[in-house]
Amino acid sequence: MEKTVSKSVKDPLFHISKKDTITPGKTIAIKVITLILAFLVSSILLGISEGCDPFTFLGSLFIGSFGTTLSIWILLKDMAILLGLGLALLPAFKMKFWNTGADGQALIAALAAYMCLYFMAGKVNDILLVIICLFAAVAAGIIWAVIPAIFKAFWNTNETLFTLMMNYVAVQCVAMFINKFATGGSNTLPNIYEGSLGMIYEYLTPILIVALLTAGIALYLKKTKHGFELSLVGESVNSARYVGINVKKVIIRTLVVSGAICGLIGFILTNGLNHVVNTNTLGGKGFTAIIVVWLADFNPYFMILSTFMIVFLQRGTAELLSNIGATNDSITSIVTSIFIFFIIGCTFFSRYQVKFRRKEDGTIDNKFFAFCEKIFTPIAKGITKAYVAVTTFFKNLFNTIFKKNKENELTKVEIKDNTTEETVEEKVEQSSEDNKDVLEDNNVIETPNLEVEKEETNKKEDE
Repeated sequence: MEKTVSKSVKDPLFHISKKDTITPGKTIAIKVITLILAFLVSSILLGISEGCDPFTFLGSLFIGSFGTTLSIWILLKDMAILLGLGLALLPAFKMKFWNTGADGQALIAALAAYMCLYFMAGKVNDILLVIICLFAAVAAGIIWAVIPAIFKAFWNTNETLFTLMMNYVAVQCVAMFINKFATGGSNTLPNIYEGSLGMIYEYLTPILIVALLTAGIALYLKKTKHGFELSLVGESVNSARYVGINVKKVIIRTLVVSGAICGLIGFILTNGLNHVVNTNTLGGKGFTAIIVVWLADFNPYFMILSTFMIVFLQRGTAELLSNIGATNDSITSIVTSIFIFFIIGCTFFSRYQVKFRRKEDGTIDNKFFAFCEKIFTPIAKGITKAYVAVTTFFKNLFNTIFKKNKENELTKVEIKDNTTEETVEEKVEQSSEDNKDVLEDNNVIETPNLEVEKEETNKKEDE
């Protein structure tokens, strides 16, 4: 008979478990440390590839975004376009419809708006031309988004691949229009400035539109029935069907909203900013908008911060490359990707924890990870102590300021009470003195009356 040898099954070297709770202070500390590490790694990369020191890199980041008034306007304009595309993706993502076609939907909308300008400029009033371009762009964006939504709703196709494919179709439609109508074989279309959106400043209109759009999408998702329905469909399709929600209708309706917002962004690009369309009008911003939505955890207000971070890095790195005379444009994308990678890692470590298999003495059952733990444990303890020291310092500072304000308020109240008591006493004394004067006056008045009466009685007796 063969002997059966029983092998002891070891636990895995490490496993990932979700953290129960994490304080907001620790979350902020993790994010700050993450940004510092990302900056250090980017500085090392720039030092190796371009010979740039960290201080030059840091200065270029702020100069590129806030150096001049024009830089600030360009920063806000780029944020508006990127945030608008992210807002277009947000309802679909909340419904777990992974729309990767924001680039194509906005590009086909920009083409529709430019076609209206190309064929109708100079023939109709500017205000009417703006309205026509707006309706054409929004309609084109809706059509480009609803096509994959219909296939998803009725035949359960893969929306990621479908919307991605529609991007390339949109690019080819623009290329075909350029080849057909480009002037003089130059492969470029003329800039058309009729029907422009410029108000006080060229970039002001897009910024205002996207600001209102952000508030509108936040209210739509949180305060309306449609927002509740798409969130429920995203959580569980079967549960949504069970409570009587028409899932097909919700999918198509949500993609109508996404396509309309992409159409609005395409209209802004054509009529408000570029006044022309080409195959590079979006420049991949639709794919960057996916990162914006994920970094913000599907919160429209947090998307403002994630948009600012990405545009801030892009503008600052471009400024750095122009200052040092570098020609490698990919450095901008690499630096931005490093920061995004670290932030995603920060999100992971703020929500989950890694637990290693340990020996009886408490050390990790792996030489390499045990060595790393010996090195990084003192560093982590030092960071924790520094964090605790800083937080306690600010807590004590705020407490002392609050106590001083409270004491000042109490002293003011006591002073007011004392003053009111004094005024009451003064009034009582004044009133008593007034009463005395009145009584004295009455006595004075009464005494002559008595004398007059005595004289009259004496006269009567004499008579």
